[in-house]
Amino acid sequence: MNPPVTLSAQNLVRHRDHRLVVDNVSLELRRGEVLGLLGHNGAGKSTTLQMLTGALPPQSGQVQVCGFDLLNQPEQAKACIGFLPEHPPLYRDMRVDDFLLFAARLRRIPSAKLAAALELSKQRCGLQEYGKKIIGTLSKGYQQRVGIAQAIIHSPAVVVLDEPTVGLDPAQIRDIRTLIRELGNSSSVILSTHLLNEVESICDRVIILQKGRLIYSGTSAEMLTNGNMEEAFLLITENEAAST
Repeated sequence: MNPPVTLSAQNLVRHRDHRLVVDNVSLELRRGEVLGLLGHNGAGKSTTLQMLTGALPPQSGQVQVCGFDLLNQPEQAKACIGFLPEHPPLYRDMRVDDFLLFAARLRRIPSAKLAAALELSKQRCGLQEYGKKIIGTLSKGYQQRVGIAQAIIHSPAVVVLDEPTVGLDPAQIRDIRTLIRELGNSSSVILSTHLLNEVESICDRVIILQKGRLIYSGTSAEMLTNGNMEEAFLLITENEAAST
């Protein structure tokens, strides 16, 4: 039996400055799955993720999270989501513990459970020794870990990560990818990236966006076996080069 669907989106559309940014995109995410959203810069990945998390309303289409309609039941739906935007929403003059407790209270975690939630999120993100550190003094890799920790502190069913490894060094990238894969063991994860090898290394399925349109959807194993991933990625690269 297939795992339950945690997030589904139907026919999402969004314009920006009279330009169609997301064009009739539909997708589905199941529990325990890591889904890669692949595409070059400007393909519509961030806009799609913002609509999936309720940060930006679609101009048409529907999103359901754990059975809750994101438009009509926003509080219940958003309670099931953890979101790391492309630019982590960090207060860099705060200590790690203070910031994560602040995030936990925003997520309405009961006072009696705050300490346990804080320790679990730090453990999962490798931050046990950094609780008293000022966020702004941390390396970019550890700031990214803090960003992920705030996204998962309430143990959401769906974790959405927008380009989580951009700007990191190779060792930091390896650590963040390992963390993402571990998150997929207990939650559903959507990961946006423009890196082909990132999808190959950590994603179960992948969808490819080109200029706001979904042009490919399938499992990573199928694409690696058939060579379709490389073909699809070359296709969007060649098409975008031809149009510039």
